[in-house]
Amino acid sequence: MISGSQAIIKCLEKEGVRNVFGYPGVAIAPFYDSLVGSKIRHILVRAEQNAGHAANGYARITGKPGVCVSTSGPGATNLITALATAYMDSIPLIAITGQVSSELLGKDVFQEADITGAAEPFTKYSYLIKDVEDIPRVFKEAFYIANTGRKGPVLIDVPMDIQQKMLNFSYPDSVNIR
Repeated sequence: MISGSQAIIKCLEKEGVRNVFGYPGVAIAPFYDSLVGSKIRHILVRAEQNAGHAANGYARITGKPGVCVSTSGPGATNLITALATAYMDSIPLIAITGQVSSELLGKDVFQEADITGAAEPFTKYSYLIKDVEDIPRVFKEAFYIANTGRKGPVLIDVPMDIQQKMLNFSYPDSVNIR
C-alpha cells in the first residue's frame, strides 16, 4: 500500500518523466513530500506561471509531455495562460494541481477554485480525482490524451485527502478510452 501522492510519483516515473516544474503550496504538499527520494528532478520556479511556461518549453524541445505542478486556488489559476499557450500551439503538457480536501469542495473555503472548470476552454481534457484508486488510470489516460492526435494540455486536479489516502498501486499497461 502506498499513498496517493506516492502513486502520482510512480505514475510519472512509469511515463518516463525526469523533470517537473513547480511551485509548492499547502494543497500540493503531500506530492512534494513524496517527490523527495524519487529520481524525478524538481525545478523550482518563482511563480506558477513560470512552471507552466517552463514545462511548455521543455515539451517543445524534447517532444515529450512537459509536467508542471502547482497548489490550489490562485496557484492553479496562475497556470491558465501556459495551458492556453500549450493548447493553441498543440504542445503536450500535464498540469498537476493540488486542491482542497474533497469534503470541502464547493464550499468556498480558503484557496478553493474550480480549476477544472476554469481551464476547460484551454485543455484537451481535465480530471478532478475523487477516488484514490483512480490515480493510475487517470495518469495513464492523461499522458495518452496529451500526446495523441492534436497534442495539448491535460489538467489533473488532486484534492489533499486523495493525495494522503492509501491504495494498492498497479499501473495499467494500456488505455481504454474512445
